[in-house]
Amino acid sequence: MQFPRIATAGIRPEADNSRMRPLLEMVTVPPGQSWTLYDRQCADFPFNWHYHPEYELTLTLNSQGERFVGDHVAHYGDGDLVLVGPNLPHAWQSRAPVAEGAPHRALVVWFTERWAEGLTENYVELAPLLGLLGEAARGVSFSAGMRERVRPRLLALGEQDPTTRWLALVDLLVLLAGDPGREPLALQGFVATTPARDRARLDRVLTHLHEHYAGPVRLATLAGLASMSESQLQRFFKRCTRQTVSEYLAQLRIGRACALLMEPDRPMSLIAVEAGYGQQSYFTRQFRAVKGMTPSDFRRRFQVSA
Repeated sequence: MQFPRIATAGIRPEADNSRMRPLLEMVTVPPGQSWTLYDRQCADFPFNWHYHPEYELTLTLNSQGERFVGDHVAHYGDGDLVLVGPNLPHAWQSRAPVAEGAPHRALVVWFTERWAEGLTENYVELAPLLGLLGEAARGVSFSAGMRERVRPRLLALGEQDPTTRWLALVDLLVLLAGDPGREPLALQGFVATTPARDRARLDRVLTHLHEHYAGPVRLATLAGLASMSESQLQRFFKRCTRQTVSEYLAQLRIGRACALLMEPDRPMSLIAVEAGYGQQSYFTRQFRAVKGMTPSDFRRRFQVSA
């Protein structure tokens, strides 16, 4: 099958911590298709903190490590299945393959909001998809039973012709929407509900936030990027994302802090600075407010479960 072209934009490698900044990833849909299927096979999955405007359904095979979705961090193993919504930062970092000598593998499906809306708006029978797509704003992981049912179907997509593959994906999404055991991941999510005419200005604001959230972020700068007053920007951002600018910024910073806490020798004071908090005490309060535990407790729990 024809694989898509994937590119990143908006970030230039610079300091050691540049790998912790989310990359804006751009996905190209192959000619003659309305969504993208990508079979990624490589020696490992390096940490690649990124986001994109498409929905992403990822089946991970022969790999184990850590999965990062927004401010959520968890172990993953063979058969892990996750749906991530538009513009929600995420990454996988492999530790070891399940079967030595074989590559880590991720079967990835990308589809746009417009494609999904075409299904739910035009076909009343597909209304159950609305709940699943809404939950994807926080990221969704699926139950063990559902993973087993979906795995062979996803693997079969690469061998099918475009028409059969399109029908098979719709059937898969309906199946996933009926999983009562699915679980949300991030505490907060992002739902892009903007009309097309506002998408460009929102993208400029989001790109700036994702590039600069570890440093000072000024509302005046964001308003200038959107060609709005500060009060207009606040209303616009809340309408589009269902979050305030401060809430969205906190999600990015705490997500980054969770990733940094995976490194057991990194000092807590340095983590606070690299996550965008000038004072460690303020970082601890913000982390507790979002995660329900202190950064030290989070690090200890993660190490115990590793």
